[in-house]
Amino acid sequence: MKAFEVNSTRVTEFLILGFPTLNDYKLPFFSIVLLMYSMTICENVLIILLVSTSQRLQSPMYFFLGHLALSDIILVTSIAPKMLDVIIRGGSTIPYVGCLAQFYLYGGAVCAECFLLTAMSYDRYLAICRPLHYISVMSVKLRYSLIISSWLLSFMLVLITFLFVCGLDFCGSNVINHFFCDFAPLLELSCSDTTGVSIEMIVLSFPIILLPFLLVIISYVCIFITIFGISSTSGRQKTFSTCSSHLVVVSTYYGSMLIIYMVPYRGHSVPVNKFISLVYIVLTPLLNPVIYSLRNKEIQSSVNVYLMVCSKKKIFGVVETQGRKD
Repeated sequence: MKAFEVNSTRVTEFLILGFPTLNDYKLPFFSIVLLMYSMTICENVLIILLVSTSQRLQSPMYFFLGHLALSDIILVTSIAPKMLDVIIRGGSTIPYVGCLAQFYLYGGAVCAECFLLTAMSYDRYLAICRPLHYISVMSVKLRYSLIISSWLLSFMLVLITFLFVCGLDFCGSNVINHFFCDFAPLLELSCSDTTGVSIEMIVLSFPIILLPFLLVIISYVCIFITIFGISSTSGRQKTFSTCSSHLVVVSTYYGSMLIIYMVPYRGHSVPVNKFISLVYIVLTPLLNPVIYSLRNKEIQSSVNVYLMVCSKKKIFGVVETQGRKD
């Protein structure tokens, strides 16, 4: 795993350093990340299965939640497997094409999550601020329009940045001091003029991050105004509980995103940058299903029903197998 040092040699692979200071903590950290990744996949797949099969979870909120779980799976899967290899080896190489593919999938999933969280905040706004018009406005057609536009717009916008990055030359060092192929570390390694790419990224950050974040804030300002207008304390608590989970997820996700992509890359240390990236890449997808399920009786009851059905199928399968043997 030698870094390219000759400027005339075009880089064909990158060396991802990951966490070089782990030393004796390498194996425990690997085990923790592997456990978190496995739990994330299981939790989000369970959410998708429940939303797809349970009759109790057919409202628009759960429809959006299923797609949020899918974006979490894509996000963490585009990073975590290679990150585990980087951790256990103390650094690992990735081909140039593989690095760009990781960057594109990760970027598309991040953008999709931003748009999906915005759609979910609009859904909560309609449910709380305009309850009489909720069913008519949040129709099946609007739901699918929001979902399709979220996914298409995400990968189309990221494609613009992806094409700009593909046009860069990498002919010097190939060492990425991060645990994945992120935008800023790639720009630092390029021997091309990156001014145009940096400007393009700043411009795209408005429709991808700032505009959705602004819409979320506007939605919740209207929601809080409506909640504070409710006379009874129990009514306020009950209404707030319907959007509290989404608010926690939005705060965690957008908080880390704004720090990473709106603060200049050199504005904070590399370890801090890696830690914040870990929060929204590994921790947030793990916690999202837990946060949404913690105070949600419909999801909890659907999980119980699903587990009962699975256990019954297992019992009947064992009985049927024993019957055949007899």
